Amino acid sequence: MRKSVLSNRCSAVLAAALLPVLAPAASAATDRADPVEYVALGDSYASGVGIGNYTPESGDCLRSPQAYPRLLADRGTVDSLDFVACAGAETPDVLNGQVTALSSSTDMVTVSIGGNDAGFVDVITTCNTGGDQTCDDAVTEAENYATQQLPAELAETYDAIAAAAPRAQVAAVGYPRLFELGSCLSLLSEFERGRLNDAADTLDSVIAEQAAAAGFSFLDVRDNFSGHGVCGAQPWINGLSYPVEESFHPDAAGHEQGFLPDVSGFLSTQRLSAS
Repeated sequence: MRKSVLSNRCSAVLAAALLPVLAPAASAATDRADPVEYVALGDSYASGVGIGNYTPESGDCLRSPQAYPRLLADRGTVDSLDFVACAGAETPDVLNGQVTALSSSTDMVTVSIGGNDAGFVDVITTCNTGGDQTCDDAVTEAENYATQQLPAELAETYDAIAAAAPRAQVAAVGYPRLFELGSCLSLLSEFERGRLNDAADTLDSVIAEQAAAAGFSFLDVRDNFSGHGVCGAQPWINGLSYPVEESFHPDAAGHEQGFLPDVSGFLSTQRLSAS
């Protein structure tokens, strides 16, 4: 009987000693088990245009199972994905349609928007069909739009996202520079390629500023894509392609190696800061 009492007392002391050690571990496990609801908003750079493989149900939105939102979900790092990014989207499309995918239970949001508002598709077309001066004028016009009108459009869009998903951590995903400079078999001169890269830098600068003002993160993917633009030895961005809408968009490698590392890193950072 005395042995039993002593044994019970020892067990109680051991349990009390281990409790402070075990409790945080259990808490951390619970934190990791919390479900993450992810919503991917934006345009063709988020939907996966350029990959050449699209889900039939996405229709003209051209969402690819190899786009970075789907890759993140398939790796099991989020528990649910509402993938509403759509080819050709502008800020009004996010405001009037895509934000309906958000709710108070949304945990993580990525948004890629702004390029179509500033007309960069038309700019690239102009540069491919005109000379250096024509291209320069078109880029300058788009940059003026990006610096003078786009900030207010992004601010309104970001405010709507924050209101619709008040608990969510939000990342604005930037655009890569499209081209490598130097000798290249291309319809575009080196000057034109440089000016189009300038346009991407201007656009990213505006997005980063408005993201910061909204309390969002900005994911700058330009370094990831460095050396992998059109005219690079291992390009992750399509050149002039057929169908034409896939031109100058990231391919599957661009989504997996250019976008996904930063999006995954953003999710990991948010999980650590919340734990």
